[in-house]
Amino acid sequence: MRRLFALVLTLLAAPPAALAQGGLEAEPAIREGLIAVGIAVEISDRCDRIEARRLKGIAYLDALRGEARRLGYSESEIGAFLDDDAAADRLKAEARARLASMGAVRGDAASHCRVGAAEIAAGTVIGQFLR
Repeated sequence: MRRLFALVLTLLAAPPAALAQGGLEAEPAIREGLIAVGIAVEISDRCDRIEARRLKGIAYLDALRGEARRLGYSESEIGAFLDDDAAADRLKAEARARLASMGAVRGDAASHCRVGAAEIAAGTVIGQFLR
């Protein structure tokens, strides 16, 4: 799971100049997609009954990479985000805040399981990355 989250972070790449203008972190489709995957990873890490659908997640992340290229970002811009710990921390914090607003309580595996089960049942983007 941690490797999947690391892959998530690689897709957020943007050089410092681009970050000053928003960069990939500010692109709604990229940002929301990465946050959804981050939430799914967090749920699967905390709930033993729910697993991440890794292949689906990897395919989705690859599609986000393609979207970033379509938006005009270079591979070097996409790859540069790995060095931007502050941006990665902001996205992790956003994913965790949204997960908390959905009812998941840090340290309470059952609450993560409930949120994950609800997302799976509703067929949400997050739920599609879980089983």
